[in-house]
Amino acid sequence: MNGYLVFILTILLLGYLLELVVALLNLRSLSEELPAEFAGVYDAGQYARSQEYTRTTTRFSLVQATVSLVMTLAFILAGGFNLVDLFARGFNLSAIATGLIFTALLALLSTVISLPFSVYSTFVIEQRFGFNTTTVTTFILDILKAMLLAVVLGGPLLAAILWFFETSGSMAWLYCWIASVVFILVVQFLAPVVIMPLFNTFVPLAEGELKEAITGYAASQRFAIQGIYTMDGSKRSTRANAFFTGFGRFRRIVFFDTLMDKMAVSEIVAVLAHEMGHYKLKHIPVMMTLSILQMGLLFFILSLFLGNQGLFAAFGMEHLSTYASLVFFGFLYSPISTLMAIGLNAFSRRNEYKADRFAAETGADGEALISGLKKLSVNNLSNLTPHPLHVVLNYSHPPILARIKALR
Repeated sequence: MNGYLVFILTILLLGYLLELVVALLNLRSLSEELPAEFAGVYDAGQYARSQEYTRTTTRFSLVQATVSLVMTLAFILAGGFNLVDLFARGFNLSAIATGLIFTALLALLSTVISLPFSVYSTFVIEQRFGFNTTTVTTFILDILKAMLLAVVLGGPLLAAILWFFETSGSMAWLYCWIASVVFILVVQFLAPVVIMPLFNTFVPLAEGELKEAITGYAASQRFAIQGIYTMDGSKRSTRANAFFTGFGRFRRIVFFDTLMDKMAVSEIVAVLAHEMGHYKLKHIPVMMTLSILQMGLLFFILSLFLGNQGLFAAFGMEHLSTYASLVFFGFLYSPISTLMAIGLNAFSRRNEYKADRFAAETGADGEALISGLKKLSVNNLSNLTPHPLHVVLNYSHPPILARIKALR
């Protein structure tokens, strides 16, 4: 049997088994006893509901992972990639145009397969637990807008990558890396003013106590902001959140309207101070730099596998191509990606502790931050006792009880 095929099948099966084991451990770590820290915040019914939400979403994710594994294995072993490639080649276009068609067809197929799960998650599970406020129209429009962005933004980037690999020889990986970095930076600037308004409405925060408190804290930290906005997060969900977007003098503070309804002014300012801590402590540029370096490594290793006959034979391909190499390499790179994600998540969790400390040490009320974090946890039905292995693999933020302990 083809060695590459054995390796890929092994990676897929081991990845699934790891997800299964971690999910089962996480379910076993659920405790019926409410942590003392949340006494008076969660009542017995709410806490039981949060645990049921964790059980429901975990089981659903395992069903989805099982279906995905079975369909992926069947697609590989039945020569599905070759059939898509032959169809794309049937248009008799250039290698780049054929590659775009090939990739678009695979993306469309993936979307069709995942759509029933997305519908069930949104309109059954999230509806059952009181999160969903998305209408069918909004749901469909979101999908269409995302597909349009993929074509308008992703298409040119993919075409550039294919062109570099087709024409630039041994240095192609470097040019692809540079082009991708430029693309990411441009999108970061476009997102607040072009991309995000396609999905949500942003309204300047009205004058009042909250705006005065925010501008006062920002001024005390010499933190320039372009504006403070509220976003209609309630258009899709009852979940609450807040974030910064943009760079330099174009920085914006954005609050979900759901957050405004659930938290006091001091709590919102404390959450803001935490987010500001990430900027002041240079977490965002450092994380971006690490991601860019990871991308460079990906392109370099990819360049070593372009047109690998053994790899193409593993997928039953009749023709070699650069565009198919990009897809097939993703299977080989999966273990490296997982290990890097573990490292980046650990680094991110450490940064969250530092941002919490920054907020508490720069004038924000530490107890208000704790109170705000508790309200967010209750509102989002967060799992208060996740298994440590689940945290290592999947959490970019520390568990809420660990954050509170560190703040105290």
